Amino acid sequence: MAAFLSAACVPSAFGGLSLFGAEILTIDTALVSNFSAYVPAQLRFTQPTIQFQSATFCNVTVSYTHPGQDDNIIVETWLPVENPIWNDRLLAVGGSGWTAGRGALSYETMKGALGDGYATTTTDAGLGSAQDSTEWALTSPGNVNWNNFNNFLYVSLNDQAIISKALVNSFYGKGPDFSYWNGCSQGGRQGMMLAQRYPTAYDGISAGSPVIYLTRTAPSIYWPQEVMNMLDIHPYGCEMDAISAAATAACDGLDGVVDGIVSDPDACLASFNPFKLIGTPVPNCRQAANRTVQIGTAAAVVVNATWHGIVTAKGASTWYGVPPGADISNEGDGAFVLPGVAATDCSSGTCVGKLNYLPLNWMTHFVHRGDPNFNLAKMTYEGFDDVVHFGRQIYGSALDTDDPDLSRFRDAGGKMVTFHGLVMSALLPDVHNFYRHYELPGLGHCFGRVSGQPSSLFDQLRAWVENGTTPEKTPVDVTVLDGSLAHRIACPYPQTAKFNKKGCRDPADADCWSCTAACGKS
Repeated sequence: MAAFLSAACVPSAFGGLSLFGAEILTIDTALVSNFSAYVPAQLRFTQPTIQFQSATFCNVTVSYTHPGQDDNIIVETWLPVENPIWNDRLLAVGGSGWTAGRGALSYETMKGALGDGYATTTTDAGLGSAQDSTEWALTSPGNVNWNNFNNFLYVSLNDQAIISKALVNSFYGKGPDFSYWNGCSQGGRQGMMLAQRYPTAYDGISAGSPVIYLTRTAPSIYWPQEVMNMLDIHPYGCEMDAISAAATAACDGLDGVVDGIVSDPDACLASFNPFKLIGTPVPNCRQAANRTVQIGTAAAVVVNATWHGIVTAKGASTWYGVPPGADISNEGDGAFVLPGVAATDCSSGTCVGKLNYLPLNWMTHFVHRGDPNFNLAKMTYEGFDDVVHFGRQIYGSALDTDDPDLSRFRDAGGKMVTFHGLVMSALLPDVHNFYRHYELPGLGHCFGRVSGQPSSLFDQLRAWVENGTTPEKTPVDVTVLDGSLAHRIACPYPQTAKFNKKGCRDPADADCWSCTAACGKS
């Protein structure tokens, strides 16, 4: 069989490929042998670490265009031949940031899928290798490239599903028994979009940290920077770190377990006052060599604004903040870790804001459409309010994935799991029959910080789709104060994990935790 499949890895084997509304431009194939990879769990989101060697697969790269739109979109699909053999399933992976796919993170996730025997696929949405929206957002200053924008938002996602399933069918002589989606952040938004607009594209969707309200999330990420600009003071990161550490210490035990994790941020917001720390010395401040630093008023203002979220110039709260316990001042350390929302760069001796490119691109390329007269650093309070308002007015219906009506996905038999950032109170009454969301205190955006990811959740999703086994609690490991690894559980919202004090002494034992309905949530 392996020899037969290897011989079939030629463009002519896929010659019947077609897509309504599109023209296939090229089909390229490459037989890849002796392929080995190690993929850590953090780059797989809901799947465990994997390592494999000597795999053989057929890499099929399809380029196509939507006639009249001057686009060129690429779908790349890897079809297992041996080591491992195909498991009769398709797993599509999502993108990150302003990248639809075919980027560094997407390829890592694909490697993991390949190692598990999935046919796996990614798309660039016609945006090439661009790492942000600078190269594709505008046709000219003042004019959004709507073809690129719509391909990025949703069009390419359904195209990818149709093309990759057709490639699987041509190569193996049968389509996939089940098709899945796995993504986080932008990939999570894409998963939500698929469930809402293309409910039959995939049988199961794992959408981690989905950026559901991107038109609100992008300016909310910038909000702490706007506050610092209006104050005309950018505090040392160590000042904000000290406030965060004090909040964690004060609120840690609110859930009954002292482990370095704030599990009840609402209670923490109600009980902790950052302004009481003004004047507190901060020893060993890395950003201020040879200086004694004290927590200043500006640092307390910025942290408080970050926690409580956007407030308009007229005093109305319009969006949520980053909860206490989160790392808001980190400077970022590579392609996969972006600066914190309140990050500052003090390397020149004077602290300045260090921006996350997601809101930077959003405000400059889309809301202000490349206007050379727009100066982000000089944006007024009212100007920021306008960014929030007009961004949602112009782009909300296309970009945000906040439609609570998932009935078509439900009726198609689809199942979905998400983690990290969604409240389901407005969704369908029977939502728990096909959709489970898990909140993980201590987890960063997609990965990082003291909580691990729910690395068994994808297999639970697959069992739900294929066997009807409903995923209840899911295991998760966290790093506690002494640096040791503790075994915990995450529960489907609105339940929360509670430590069973009676008859249980060790919070590091997952069996000592149970899922309990949270008061006031339904």
